Amino acid sequence: MFVGSVLAAFGGVSAVVQFAGQLFPGTVSRPGPVLFASVALCLAWGLARARPQSAVRQEFGRPGMTVTVGEGDLFDQPGHLVVGFTDTFDTLVDDGVVINDASVQGQLLARHYAGDAGRLDAELAVALDGVSPVARESARDKPRGKRERYPIGTVAVLGNRPQLVFAVAYSRMGNDCVASSGVQDLWLGLDRLWDAVHRHGQLERVTMPLTGAGLARLHDLDEDSLLRLILLSFVVHSWERMVCRELHVVVRPGELARINLREVGAFLATLAAGVRRYV
Repeated sequence: MFVGSVLAAFGGVSAVVQFAGQLFPGTVSRPGPVLFASVALCLAWGLARARPQSAVRQEFGRPGMTVTVGEGDLFDQPGHLVVGFTDTFDTLVDDGVVINDASVQGQLLARHYAGDAGRLDAELAVALDGVSPVARESARDKPRGKRERYPIGTVAVLGNRPQLVFAVAYSRMGNDCVASSGVQDLWLGLDRLWDAVHRHGQLERVTMPLTGAGLARLHDLDEDSLLRLILLSFVVHSWERMVCRELHVVVRPGELARINLREVGAFLATLAAGVRRYV
């Protein structure tokens, strides 16, 4: 990308210099300094273009909302949080087998609930009180963790304002404590998530991770494709009814290296143009 940007810039600068020389011959009487300045300008342009972006931001006119994507720490961000769960809403991190303490869900317990699994479980029980489980595993089949299974797409709204936690089940916890998911499961989970945010979020800012990129083992899509799927789902849902005024997708440094944010920015701009045509 660096070489291509430099060559493109050099072609543009050369054309400008030649045009100026024809119109004003006296302005290019010393070609040495002009050449040096042109090369320096082209190199600076190439470096600026080649430097990886750390964030993108897109404003949407109708509905009036903003989408941002950037590197950061999910739990240092303002606004409501989105955290992915499995269909059993397991929370056990003690042995690292059921829930990995380095996962987003493990960090939710450690940082948002100060390691108090009992409090998290109590809030989950209240939030899921009106949802009927679709199955219950036996202790023999699933000796560790929780055994009641809820429908994929179930969203448990936890905590209190000003920061709610939207716990969305988009993956299935195997009896061997290995989570798995697919594109259809994630799309359904996102669809139910936006409904829940619409009902409970009061249009306030929502912050979410790159859902599906971690231990859910959604191998059908890479990080770049996952991000576009999330953004597309949000924008399409917002066409029908407004979800929130700002969606902020937080990407971990390791994930950011595998995402082309310039192309993501162009993708968001295309979606924004599509929204204008849609309305």
